[in-house]
This record gives sequence, structure tokens and C-alpha cells, in this order.
Amino acid sequence: MSAPLLVVDPGCPAPYDTAALARGGIGGTEATVLKVLTRLAAERPVTLAQAGRAAPLRNGLLGLAPLAEALDVARSEPVIVVINSWKVALRLRKLNPSARILIWLHVLPGKHNRDIGPRLKAARIEVVCVSASHEEMLRRALLSHQPGLPRLCHVHNPVEDDLRPDATPRDRDQLLFASAPHKGLGQVYERFARMRARIPTLKLWVADPGYMRWEVPEPPEGVEVLGALPREEVLLRMRRSLCLFYPQTHFAETFGLVLAEANATGTPVIAHHGLGANEEVVSSAEQVFDTTDDNALAARLADWRAAPPAVTMRPAFRMSAVLEAWRKTLAPVRAAPLAMAAE
Repeated sequence: MSAPLLVVDPGCPAPYDTAALARGGIGGTEATVLKVLTRLAAERPVTLAQAGRAAPLRNGLLGLAPLAEALDVARSEPVIVVINSWKVALRLRKLNPSARILIWLHVLPGKHNRDIGPRLKAARIEVVCVSASHEEMLRRALLSHQPGLPRLCHVHNPVEDDLRPDATPRDRDQLLFASAPHKGLGQVYERFARMRARIPTLKLWVADPGYMRWEVPEPPEGVEVLGALPREEVLLRMRRSLCLFYPQTHFAETFGLVLAEANATGTPVIAHHGLGANEEVVSSAEQVFDTTDDNALAARLADWRAAPPAVTMRPAFRMSAVLEAWRKTLAPVRAAPLAMAAE
């Protein structure tokens, strides 16, 4: 069996476990972490330490632990993965000079953190991004401040192997937004209202996972706010919708799990071109264009209402492919000596 793996999530909004996947109300990061780790736990001992967890819990083969407890055992763990936090990774390097430490990064660094590259490199801390686009965005952000990069790679977020199109009938007037409101929902409302002025029968479901409070305008006519839904309910509404409606320019996805899931169900996506990982994740060029162009947006909706496109998801996002990528990423590597003490 492979070496034990300690995964530390110091910034999660609340503790989470596999029951939350079915219940809904967690973000794409937490869902991805659970899906990957529950499968890796069949191959090696895996413990997930979470902020806010009060007591250890066995979740199938996966161990869940309080964050403080994990920091105690981190001194002896051979492989440690930290979710998003540079500071915690550097702190763990001080506790354990010999461990292999990776940051599983799902976000982009803030402007005040873009000088972190040399410190991570010196501390032998690797960074695993969630898409090739994300890796390139991070590379440019770090190099724009100081030379010196840590080891970077990417492993895509996973979609289940059995999530496929089915025979659910689509409503040609129904659109779906299934992301947190900070991901451009106010702008989506504006775009929807403009499109409904042209096509009065259009409707929009808004499924907010509920993990972040965010102030948004009042929904326009034709919008039904559903709140947090169980995952199976979200997928059913996705299958019934004409498309996943995501014409916003405010939030750059580092992956965009909901975009991949939509394509996996055969549901096309409307997303803005040149933004985050949109082009990398959606499976055809017709789904990514200038969504600020009212005429282009209306024309795409009209075309799809007349003849919905046949879309599929890119095979690289399937769970089996992602697990293989993680096995390769976690395979032993020869460590270089520390260049300097981690701060």
C-alpha cells in the first residue's frame, strides 16, 4: 500500500463529509476533495483534517479529523496536501522538514500574495492547480512579481464516470444558473432580462449552493430562486434545461465543475470567452463566445431553442482519468535539499 496521505483544509466554511455530496449545499472545491479522497482511501490511508471539525470521524475508508489534531500528527506524515493555504503549507514545512508538501490550489492568489513563489520554491512546496488554464494564470501572476517558481502542475477536477446524457425531455424556454451568487449572478440577471425582452417565454432557475452569502439585486421577472438543492435535483434540472446560463465576465473560474457536469449530462453551456478556464472546460467552441453581445447571445439561444446541440464532456475530466493523474502526482519523487528555512 502507498504511503499515508494527510490532507489539510484550513479554510473550509464548515466541516463536510460524503453525506453532504447528496444533500447539497457545499461548493465545488469541497465536492472535489471528497470525491477524490474517498477513492484514494481505497488505495492508501487518507486523513482529511478540516477547520471547524470538533471530533474525529470515520467516513467509510476516509478519516476525518479536527484541524488541531492534524497539525500535531503532521510532524511525522510523509505526504501532506494543503487545500489553498500558502501560510499553512509553510507552517507545516517548519513542523516537518522532510515531508513532501503540496498545495492543492483551487483559487488564484490575491495581489498581496503574488510574491510567494520564491518562498514556496525554497521550502520545496509544490502546487497542484485544477486546470492548465489555472496553472498558466498562476505562473504569470507569480512571475509578474519575482523570478523563482515552485514546482507547478495541474490535475483536473473530476466528474463521475457514469454521469451521462439520458432521455429526459428538455424545456426549450428553461435556463439554469447553478453557482454561488458571487460568481456573477447580478450580471446574469441583467443578461437574462435583456434576453427575456426578446424571448418573453424564457425562464431561469437559480440554484445557489448556499455556502456563501452575497448581496445580489432582486431577481427579474421569469426567475425562480431555488436555493440549495440536493445534488440529484440539480442534475435533474440541468437535464431539463435548454442550457446552463453563465454569461458573466466578473468571475474567472479556475476550473468550473458545474460547466463540466452540464456537458456530461448533454446540457450545453453559455459562457464568456477568454475568461478563466471556460474554453478549456466546455467541449465545443459554440458554447463560449462574447456574451456581452446581445445579438450573439440572442442568436445562440434561438438556434438552440430550434435545435439543441449534441454535447459531451471532455474525457480528461472523468473520475478514472483524474484518479490516474493523482496517482502519478503523488508518486514518490526525489527531494532536493531545502535552499533556505521556510518563513
